[in-house]
Amino acid sequence: MMAPFSYINKIMKYKNFLSWRRCASFFSLFFLIVGVFSPLQSFAKEENFQDLLNQLSTKDFSAKFNIVEEIVQKNNPETKFILNSLLEGKIYSIKNTKKVVFAVKEKNKYTTTGLFNNEPLGIFTKSEVTKVKINNKIRKKIKTSLALLDLTHPDESIRLDAVKSTYKSISKEVVNTMQLLLKTEESEDVRNSMFVVISIYNLNSDNPSERIKAIESLEGNLEPIVKVQLKRLIDNDLDEGVRLKAQKALEIIDSRIDMFKTFETLFFGISFGSVLILAAIGLAITFGVMGVINMAHGELIMLGAYTTYVVQLLMPNHIGLSIFVAIPAAFLVSALVGIIIERGIIRLLHGRVLETLLATFGVSLVLQQIVRTIFSPLNRAVKTPEWMSGALEINGILSLTWNRLYIIAFCLIVFAVLIMVLKKTSLGLQVRAVSQDRSMARAMGVRSNWVDAMTFGLGSGVAGIAGVALSQLTNVGPNLGQAYIIDSFMVVVFGGVGNLWGTLISGFGLGVINKFMEPWAGAVLAKVLILIFIILFIQKRPRGLFPQKGRSAEVN
Repeated sequence: MMAPFSYINKIMKYKNFLSWRRCASFFSLFFLIVGVFSPLQSFAKEENFQDLLNQLSTKDFSAKFNIVEEIVQKNNPETKFILNSLLEGKIYSIKNTKKVVFAVKEKNKYTTTGLFNNEPLGIFTKSEVTKVKINNKIRKKIKTSLALLDLTHPDESIRLDAVKSTYKSISKEVVNTMQLLLKTEESEDVRNSMFVVISIYNLNSDNPSERIKAIESLEGNLEPIVKVQLKRLIDNDLDEGVRLKAQKALEIIDSRIDMFKTFETLFFGISFGSVLILAAIGLAITFGVMGVINMAHGELIMLGAYTTYVVQLLMPNHIGLSIFVAIPAAFLVSALVGIIIERGIIRLLHGRVLETLLATFGVSLVLQQIVRTIFSPLNRAVKTPEWMSGALEINGILSLTWNRLYIIAFCLIVFAVLIMVLKKTSLGLQVRAVSQDRSMARAMGVRSNWVDAMTFGLGSGVAGIAGVALSQLTNVGPNLGQAYIIDSFMVVVFGGVGNLWGTLISGFGLGVINKFMEPWAGAVLAKVLILIFIILFIQKRPRGLFPQKGRSAEVN
């Protein structure tokens, strides 16, 4: 006979087993129901949203406005796409069914697809479909709604653009949303832009003290919309205290704008000076060592620019990398041509300055014609690498273009490398020896003819590198170098013949002076005035700012 407790234990185990089976059956049934009904529920939501969109086929703009509001509130994954398509005029309604679809016009036919699954719905004629039209009020509402949807985007730049897009259509809804988001927003730039929106909204407050507080918060802000709003208050506000406060804030903004405009002009002057330095530094070397006025120096710059163009043609899929290939290629091409010019012409006319000048001028014409024959007289566009495109935005007024920033850095790097070559290498030692006293250098065993060739090649190669930099700022053409040859000579003469540091300082100085003079004197008159200044300066200091030292310099 089985013990009572043992029997009871077996019964309990059996009940637990039954209980476990019931639980398993229950959960299986539950997940089955969820699995079956979830797609149905999703489908139902999609159908409900489609029904809402179909109501956009109405001609009543007030009703459309309310429908747009309801679309935004639904916050469907396709909401942004639908709103953008509505703005772009790509939403149509099929007349027979009143169904709203996405349509693309091809000739006289309209290819339609579903708004959710991109399902093809057929091709219709113009008479079978009608565009869902919107007015300015709806358009403004859509833009504001799109901006608000982007305010929570993970990307900081998208959030910032979303805030700025509301500047011209600030409403209570927008302000309330931003006040809530300020509590969680981590980006300082986005927060500042949100404060601008809130302050601009408060400028329309009925309370003068609120308007004054808003003005104080906007003092020094450089957003264009702020200046517009302050001018509106100055012209229209009934409260004198508000008008005076707005006037003071506007003066502060104007002073900041002037300051940043000055800085921008300085930046353009330095970038222009960098180009002048790159163009003149090779000329300074050859002129200082050999005393040769090379009128073909501009064409050597042009050859460097065309080399950049050819390298890009050979590397169409690697534009960003091509610039690094073009720099040594341009140096070698221009240096080789420079050595040929020195060996074939300049050496034969050594000591005859006027004849050398005329001969190199003839070479410049020949090089221009060769380029015209090969590439045609038309200007060629050199693509700027993606990493050099765009600008570094400091604020609403000041932005520094990346290509000019890179050219400034490139100029300083080239200058530093040349200084190292002339100070730390045997070639540099011989170049300095020949430039200071050619006869003594010969007596010490220096091959002056070889030094002349290498020096001319080095100076010509640097001119080719200058052409690479210029190709990123302007189109490449046969006359490219002619625009910089006179400026290059002015830089060399003003800084001191053969002195690289003088070339650096005079290049930056003349570049800055030129850019500050252009707004009131014009580009041509500015250069004329600078030329007159240099002529007068040379009358007092014939050897320039930093004259070359040495016996040959003293003799000359």
